[in-house]
Amino acid sequence: MELTAFHELTQEISLECFFMTESQQEEKVIQLIDLHHFVDCFDPKMKIISYLHHSINIVEHEGEKKGILFCDLKHSSVPDSNASEEFRRRYCLTELWFVFVEESFVPDTSLYTDAIIENSLDIFYDRIFTFNFFQSAIQPLK
Repeated sequence: MELTAFHELTQEISLECFFMTESQQEEKVIQLIDLHHFVDCFDPKMKIISYLHHSINIVEHEGEKKGILFCDLKHSSVPDSNASEEFRRRYCLTELWFVFVEESFVPDTSLYTDAIIENSLDIFYDRIFTFNFFQSAIQPLK
């Protein structure tokens, strides 16, 4: 993402999310960065529709609306998946994707496999990935 585009989007977060704490706005900026980099790596033709007002990002991919939720297990726990099904219906999403974001390469995916099983992610999400941010590598887990 170009610096100018990044600046414009962070300004949009500041204006649209004025009610959020500084920490919440910082999390939203991280969500935005993860989303843009994921789209660049996965399919640059993917169109970002919405990301500001919820943790699930809405994109258009291959002519369908899909939701993408990012989770970094080092900094947070897996969010409650029950709300994701309601979100899918409310926004008419054809698929929900769950993406584990990692900063460094993790060759052993058992941490992610355990999180998938413990949280029944494979029931709620159509596709599950790991996304190594700095290596720009996406690995499907489901």
